Amino acid sequence: EITSLLSLYGGQFSGEQKIHVNSPFWILNIPSEEMARGLMKRTVCAKSIFELWGHGRSAGELFASLMNYPMDKMLPYLQPNSTYKVHIHTFNKTLTQAQKIEKIDALEFLPFKGKVNLKNPEHIFWILEDYGMDPNNVPEEPFYVYFGRWIADGQRELIESYSVKKRHFIGNTSMDACLSFIMANHGRVKPNDVVYDPFVGTGGLLISSAHFGAYVCGTDIDYNTIHGLGKASRKNQKWRGPDENIRANLRQYGLEKYYLDALVSDSSRPIWRKGMLFDAIITDPPYGIREATRRTGSQKETVKSAERSTENHIFVSSSYHLSDIFFDLLKFAAEYLVMGGRLVYWLPIYRPEYTEEIIPRHPCLKLVSNCEQMLSSHTSRRLITMEKVKEFKDQDADSYLLDGQYMPYRGHNSFREKYFSGVTKRIAKEEKDNQK
Repeated sequence: EITSLLSLYGGQFSGEQKIHVNSPFWILNIPSEEMARGLMKRTVCAKSIFELWGHGRSAGELFASLMNYPMDKMLPYLQPNSTYKVHIHTFNKTLTQAQKIEKIDALEFLPFKGKVNLKNPEHIFWILEDYGMDPNNVPEEPFYVYFGRWIADGQRELIESYSVKKRHFIGNTSMDACLSFIMANHGRVKPNDVVYDPFVGTGGLLISSAHFGAYVCGTDIDYNTIHGLGKASRKNQKWRGPDENIRANLRQYGLEKYYLDALVSDSSRPIWRKGMLFDAIITDPPYGIREATRRTGSQKETVKSAERSTENHIFVSSSYHLSDIFFDLLKFAAEYLVMGGRLVYWLPIYRPEYTEEIIPRHPCLKLVSNCEQMLSSHTSRRLITMEKVKEFKDQDADSYLLDGQYMPYRGHNSFREKYFSGVTKRIAKEEKDNQK
C-alpha cells in the first residue's frame, strides 16, 4: 500500500530501510511535508509519519545523530513563543512512567526554548523504540531508536466509520472496510478516476474508491443483488428492505454523486464498447460456496440452475471454471484499462502447492505486487495488483503465460485448471466445516 501511494504522491523507501527490513518503523525519502501529508490522507496501514531528526541502535547513536541534524531545520519548531510536548512509543514493550520521564529528560541537550503544553501543543515530538517482533523474547534495550517531529496520522479511523456492521446494504461476502481501502490504494485511485468492479455484489469496493473521489460503477450476474431483492444477509432480518441497494450505501456516506450505475451483466461477456474506459478495475471474484461461480449459458450447455427472481426475471446459468474467471478478468483489464491503469483482485490459493507460476499473467499487464492474507493453515488469498504497460491488440486477446512464454489459451485444458479446481474444493470444504 505504501509503495503504491509513494508512486502516486512522490517519494521512495530509504536505502537505510534494508538494515531493519522487518521493523514496524519504516524510513522514507519524501521531498516535502505536503507530499507526506497527502500520503497519510490515504493510508489505512500506516499509523503516523514523522520528520526524522535522529536515529540509531542505541541512545548514544541517537544523540550523536541528533547533534548532526541541521540546526536551521530544528529552530523553527523550538522558538520561545511556541509550545511542545514529547511522546514515547515502544513497540513490543511497556515502560513505566518513571522510565519514560528519564528518556525524555535525556534529550535536554536539544535547544527547546518553548513551553511544555501537554493538552494542545503546537509541535509534538516522538521517541520511537523498536524492541523486535517476538513478544516471548523482549530485550532489555531496544534494537533501534528514532526521534522526530510528528507530521500527520493515517486514516485508520476509516476502518470503524465505514465498518460493514453499520452499513445499510450488505451481502454474505461484503468486503471488510480495511481491505477495501487497501485495494483502492493499491489501485492508485484518485479524484475523477472511473473505477469498475465486474463482480460488484453489494458494492463494498465501490465505496472506498468513491471516498477518494473516483466515479464508480459495476456489474454482477446476480439480478437480485443488483436490485436489492430477495433474502437478507443480516442477522435477524428475513427479507431485504425497499431501499437496500448499492446507491443507498453510497448515499449513507455522502458519496452518491460519485455513483454512475450498477448493471446486471455476465463478466464473461463484456457489454462495453471497444476502447479504454477505466482508470482502475478493483474486484473480488467469486470462489467458494457462499458466492458461487457462474455465467450465463443456454439450454444446450450443461445447466447448473435456473433461477427466477421476484421480478419474474429468468436466466440459465452454467458452471464457470475458476481459471476461466481469472483469464477473462485479465483479458478484460488488458483491453479496457487506460495505459498505466491498475487491476486489483483477490486470488485464492492452496498454500502447500502454491508457486508464483500459478498467478495468471497477460502480455499487456505487469505484476506490481502480490500480498498474502491467511485464511487458514492451508488456504489463503493473495491480493494481486497489475498495471497496464502495453496497448491491447487482437493477438493478445487469448494469451496466457506458460514457461516464460505467452501461449494461446486452451480453455479448461490450461495448466491452471486442475490447480484452481482443487482450490475451490478445499475452500468449500473448509467453509462447510466452519459452518458446522
